[in-house]
Amino acid sequence: MMPSKVDQLRGDVEELRRLEASATRPHVKDILSIEIRKLETEIVKAIEASSEEAVSAPVTTTASKSIPSSKCYDVKITNYAWDQSDKFVKLFISIKDVHTLDKEQIFCNFDSNSVELCARGLENKNYIFTIKGLLHPIDPASSYWKAKTDSLTIFLMKKTQGTKWSHLTGSEVKAKPDFSADDMDSNGDPSAGLMNMFRKMYEEGDDEMKRTIAKAWTESREKQKMDF
Repeated sequence: MMPSKVDQLRGDVEELRRLEASATRPHVKDILSIEIRKLETEIVKAIEASSEEAVSAPVTTTASKSIPSSKCYDVKITNYAWDQSDKFVKLFISIKDVHTLDKEQIFCNFDSNSVELCARGLENKNYIFTIKGLLHPIDPASSYWKAKTDSLTIFLMKKTQGTKWSHLTGSEVKAKPDFSADDMDSNGDPSAGLMNMFRKMYEEGDDEMKRTIAKAWTESREKQKMDF
């Protein structure tokens, strides 16, 4: 019986991993690592394209580890925590029973400024975690992930080791509004000056700041009505 496409791809991946482990030149390791990630992506596409191949793929006898033939739906992960050391930025993601998945069901693609992780076939769900626009570049070839009980940890190797990240992504770095004395004065009327300051904060702030100011303004108006 001819091996399935998934089996052939997995065999290629294992062979490349052995070559990567024996390689001594960093550039050669990088090339092999990139090729491994490409083949892992092809495995995902092949499994999705044919449920028969997914069922016939070698898995353990534990039911929770098998890739279900029923259709899975995607779940986007938005809750996570992060920490850092001199070498790595670490992302911590909680997913119940994720440790029961086979290694082949978890894929993590690294780019110089982004990371995407997929945990597939867990109780008919595909868990997807994506971070784009990292604050500083990372080294994709040296980044990796680990599965622990009910959690995944992603290790992002810093391109410039020793650099302290103030935020995880560049979009989180917001310039603080610049207020001048004119904003506070407004022709000698303190209340008008305060309104100018809040107006400028609203116009230049992010979505969270706008929601906070709008809520404070609404509560202030309601309090004024109750006082009369």
